[in-house]
Amino acid sequence: MRRLGRLAAGLATATALSMGASGCVTVHGELKVLPGATEAEAAQALADFTDAYNKADKAYDPALDADRVTGSLGAINQAGLKARHASAPEGNAAHEPLELTDADFVIPKKVGWPRWFLADTDSNRDEDGGELDNRWLLVFVRTGPEAPWKAAYLATLSPSKVPEFRKDADGWAEPVASDRADEVLATEPAKLSRTYTGYLEKGAPDVFAPGPTTSGWREAREKTVRAGFSYQYVDQPLDGGAFAPLGLMTKDGGALVFFSSKHFERQTAAKGLRPTVTPDVQALLTGEVKSTLTKERVSSQLVYVPGRGDGEAAGKVTVLNRLPGLVAAEGS
Repeated sequence: MRRLGRLAAGLATATALSMGASGCVTVHGELKVLPGATEAEAAQALADFTDAYNKADKAYDPALDADRVTGSLGAINQAGLKARHASAPEGNAAHEPLELTDADFVIPKKVGWPRWFLADTDSNRDEDGGELDNRWLLVFVRTGPEAPWKAAYLATLSPSKVPEFRKDADGWAEPVASDRADEVLATEPAKLSRTYTGYLEKGAPDVFAPGPTTSGWREAREKTVRAGFSYQYVDQPLDGGAFAPLGLMTKDGGALVFFSSKHFERQTAAKGLRPTVTPDVQALLTGEVKSTLTKERVSSQLVYVPGRGDGEAAGKVTVLNRLPGLVAAEGS
């Protein structure tokens, strides 16, 4: 699987994020604990993202929202637009503008840069328009005072699954602090990417609740059978730079955490056969597919990490949402 490492190197990272004692890296000499944004700044960041996203989706042009996305959402968004542009260079004939309304901004109070916040919104992407519509949760990150706000994570969640967050008397949320996270949470959020990819490959450490993106995914891989083809899987952590995890403490003593990972699937054909190359894969392909096709995907996960002392039955990390996207492919 040597080529997988070379393929992985193609993903660039941006300014480093950290879940340190204050929830971030302190730069510019700013040592005061401050809200990550004002309500007005958060609302403007959401509006700027939505406007850029709609322009990019209508034209299938990744350049139109490249300065409004980052991290795993950015990698998935940019690769997806590139692939769709290859199939429809004239743009998206079926474009319907995304609308994000009824926004509730959860803004952590922390030291220094980068700063970030969570936008809990309603979207027009659900079919019935009723009370059971999913909420769109977007995490926005800003790496410095002159930098734009960029959306780094996206997850969809039913309203009943959105927890109450721990807030101070002024309404500011509390970010997860890695220097004591292992003392108050069942699993250390800063290590979730490594923990998750290790679990997918080896089944250990067994800290995740059973489900389609944990035990179910492992079982599905083991059962993948196609005559004349073999499959290999490699899972790698993605937790540095713009892909760093971000978490908020919840009112019940747990935490809601976003983290990223990357996953490779290699399909090797027997003599006389060739892996199928779809248009989306072809648009992101390097090399020529003769007998082998390797797909690289970036994935973001939203999980609930219970607090310590909740009891053994409540001690598992629950994956609430997973957003994967193809970002590269290689043939040989």
